Amino acid sequence: MRLDLTPSIDRYAELIVKIALNVQPGQRLLVGSPRRYVPLECAPFVRMLARHAYQVGAAYVEVLWGDDGLTRTRLEYARRDSFGQGSPWRGQVALEYAQNGDALVSISAEDPDLLKGQDPALVSQMQHATLQISKAFADHNASQPLNGTVVSVPTPGWAAKVFPNLPPEQQQERLWQAILAACRVDAPDPVAAWQTHIRQIRERGVYLTAKQYTAMHFRGPGTDLSVGLPAGHAWVGGQAASHSGIQHVPNFPTEEIFSLPHRERVEGHVTTTKPFVHAGRAIEKFTLSFSAGRVVKISADQGEETLRHLIETDEGAARLGEVALVAHSSPISQSGILFYNTLFDENAADHIALGRAYKQCLQGGPQMNDEAFNAAGGNLSLTHNDFMIGSAEIDVDGVLADGRRQPVMRQGEWAF
Repeated sequence: MRLDLTPSIDRYAELIVKIALNVQPGQRLLVGSPRRYVPLECAPFVRMLARHAYQVGAAYVEVLWGDDGLTRTRLEYARRDSFGQGSPWRGQVALEYAQNGDALVSISAEDPDLLKGQDPALVSQMQHATLQISKAFADHNASQPLNGTVVSVPTPGWAAKVFPNLPPEQQQERLWQAILAACRVDAPDPVAAWQTHIRQIRERGVYLTAKQYTAMHFRGPGTDLSVGLPAGHAWVGGQAASHSGIQHVPNFPTEEIFSLPHRERVEGHVTTTKPFVHAGRAIEKFTLSFSAGRVVKISADQGEETLRHLIETDEGAARLGEVALVAHSSPISQSGILFYNTLFDENAADHIALGRAYKQCLQGGPQMNDEAFNAAGGNLSLTHNDFMIGSAEIDVDGVLADGRRQPVMRQGEWAF
């Protein structure tokens, strides 16, 4: 007998509105973003979100719809010289919402194999155009963040990738169960569970921020990487405050605490422990080598050309903008599911990100202009792409100013 997940999915939508977004009376809600349109298959869930948003007093709910099939059709049939074009109005809509202090929820539900077999150079051009359209919104949100979050909804292509051995009619149901469990929807009191979880994340961040390590050193199979940290860095995670002070959860689910690397002080090499999906293409087991903060060598079992195009997006795309720690015992990791979706896979393992750094991870960062942020060690880029480097075989040390090392993680678990 098939399970009726509708009540649990409805609770999930309610948690997104009340906990992840914390929508306030009178706020508008934008579903979708300039970089991530809402798949048409998500329409029933979007209606649930809208209902809960209106019930807490939202003034208006608007959706930026998209269609994966149209994206693939464009790559197959459109003029080869047209991929630098985009839809500027989508960026303008998001910027207007941000300037007005409204809320935004982005739905991450990409088919990992959507663009398999397509020309990586054309995909890169299309992605770059989208990033340019998004730039004004991204810049505004970096200094004056709105209460926004990223969530997921199963789609047929994504569910088939995660659970290929199940009958098609069961794949989305099984992915729904995994998402609901990861988001603590099945807890006896989901709100209380999230409040406790957020407090624990905050406590770890406070502890590491007080240490003011000069670097994090990762060691394990295929990895020997020193990630320098700028003076005044902060470790954050779980909950964040919008520019107007609204507490929200930017990633739903979340298990990480994260900070920003110094853009010029990353040395060594690192090997990924999970696939990375970018623009509808999976990049499998790749190694990056760094010198003076910049990627100087790459190799990948699959998708190397796509990875190379990503790193060439702009100057900052070849440098790190995030370093994040996640215990191997996190619920998402222990599920044993490879989601092929960064929102989930990054919350199953330590990870680092190429591209834009978050200004809130540096003391005074949100008030800095780009030049000052760059001079302080922050990285600037159109893009931000997380990839997973953690496992039960990874150790992490914090390096003090006098060169002494202290254990932060051992075999993937917290050591403090």
